[in-house]
Amino acid sequence: MLNEAGQVPTAPTARAAPASWARARERWSPGAFALTGVSQVLLVSWAVLVIFPLAWMVMTAFKSDQEIFFSPWQLPATLRWENFTRAWTQASIGQYFLNSLIVVAGSLTFTLLLSSMAAYILARYEFVGRRVIYYAFLSGLMFPIFLALVPLFFVVRDLGLLGTYHGLILVYTAYSLPFSIFFLTSFFRTLPTEVAEAAIVDGASHSATFFRVMLPMAQPGLVSVGIFNFLGQWNQFILPLVLNPDRDRYVLSQGLAFLAVQQGYQSDWSALFAGLTITMLPVLAVYVLFQRRLESGLTAGALKG
Repeated sequence: MLNEAGQVPTAPTARAAPASWARARERWSPGAFALTGVSQVLLVSWAVLVIFPLAWMVMTAFKSDQEIFFSPWQLPATLRWENFTRAWTQASIGQYFLNSLIVVAGSLTFTLLLSSMAAYILARYEFVGRRVIYYAFLSGLMFPIFLALVPLFFVVRDLGLLGTYHGLILVYTAYSLPFSIFFLTSFFRTLPTEVAEAAIVDGASHSATFFRVMLPMAQPGLVSVGIFNFLGQWNQFILPLVLNPDRDRYVLSQGLAFLAVQQGYQSDWSALFAGLTITMLPVLAVYVLFQRRLESGLTAGALKG
């Protein structure tokens, strides 16, 4: 039949579903649901694999030696805080902790200062050889530290820095500069140039512009690279093992290796686990305190880059 306009009537068309409905159907489709479930299972499994050894180590640090061997999976009958006292004093963990704190604090300060200055120049100024210098720093990321141990030992020894705090500080700083400069150069490129130009127009020198204007703006990047360097320098073992033969200046990684041998002969395993727990606490505290700052710094660099 024809309608009043003389046309064949058509069936009413269904209105298009909202875009949010389509996205919801895709999100809750069988394939997406299965993929989400598998990823969640993998993440939970990875978290258990990481957390369980740490929790077991902390639990074991409060046990006696008999409980460690005869009931390793049970909770301690009583919390033996004397294990930590014995590890801190008799096993010299306190001295090793102080040595690590001195070395890492010094090297981290020099690393952030030098890398931020170099990265700012490489990111903001055009000059002959800039790319050569930048890629020369990047080449340090591809150079294995094991290949440099022998010549590095002789260089440090000839300079009279073997077994000293400042010797380790300088080596740690040089070892950390390539990654720090690479990271901060990309971050400084994302900062607005108008602010620096306004400071220079107002009469600020280049150094004042860097320290008073640009460096505070780069705080998220500095925090992120500082955390990475702290974790790497605090857990460093091969460099102090080669360059720090003085037992009185052992850092924590060396002290724990020495403690494992010493306490193994003395059968004082509870003090060994207590020393491991003491060593882990600064790393855990730094990550917990600066987790949001680390994520915000990495996210800001990724979004701006």
